[in-house]
Amino acid sequence: MDTITTRDGTKIFYKDWGTGQPIVFHHGWPLSGDDWDAQMMFFLQHGYRVIAHDRRGHGRSSQSWVGNDMDTYAADVAELTAALDLHDAVHIGHSTGGGEVARYVAQHGHGRVAKAVLISAVPPIMVQSETNPGGLPISVFDDIRAGTAYNRSQFYKDITLPFYGYNRPGAKVSEGVRENWWRQGMMGGVKPQYDCIKAFSETDFTADLKQIDVPTLVMHGEDDQIVPFADAGPLSAKLLRHSTMKAYPGLPHGMPTTNAEQINADLLEFVRS
Repeated sequence: MDTITTRDGTKIFYKDWGTGQPIVFHHGWPLSGDDWDAQMMFFLQHGYRVIAHDRRGHGRSSQSWVGNDMDTYAADVAELTAALDLHDAVHIGHSTGGGEVARYVAQHGHGRVAKAVLISAVPPIMVQSETNPGGLPISVFDDIRAGTAYNRSQFYKDITLPFYGYNRPGAKVSEGVRENWWRQGMMGGVKPQYDCIKAFSETDFTADLKQIDVPTLVMHGEDDQIVPFADAGPLSAKLLRHSTMKAYPGLPHGMPTTNAEQINADLLEFVRS
């Protein structure tokens, strides 16, 4: 396996295929780089170098019991991009991975990043507070914590229904997609995945978004049941200096999988622009 070892001894697994301009994919919770299969193949066939890593505690990376926070996730990406000597890269993040992209590009990406993409992403901040009244109550994330800690296997099966919009009337359910989500989730460690819930729900990315100075595409499904549309994508787009906002009526949180052809085409147009 291809891995790097970070300064604190954590092994980060990654896939690195092809040549050309690098595109780096950042996966959501509690998945792995495998969640980008449809995008990795698409961009590889269009002449790009494609890279996807498993975040610490997820997939094939070390099941670290410390460092499961956005600052460390971004620092891990910085070590990976330095090890691979990536320049002029496009960083694409889905869900929690979108937060990772925002923190990495803002704090570590100067001189290495050409563009960024946030898909169904958690910024600016998910949890409800006095300053973020439109966010989700902390009880929502407490329930996710309880399900992850004490009933992970069944909880991970159940959450695929709203994740992909499979609980909507007339939805065409793919059991293969659901099982692949479960497979990826169960590969990771329960402790780091538990910690990551706080990272994706309570981290405030407002300052990061304001600092990003590269063209950034924000893509969000209007029927996202995991990261609700109104308090996420449009707010991020307003905070970014150079943003393009694309809203997708009726599409779910997992739209890079359920609507891969449409999402891939829009990504390619942005990368080439």
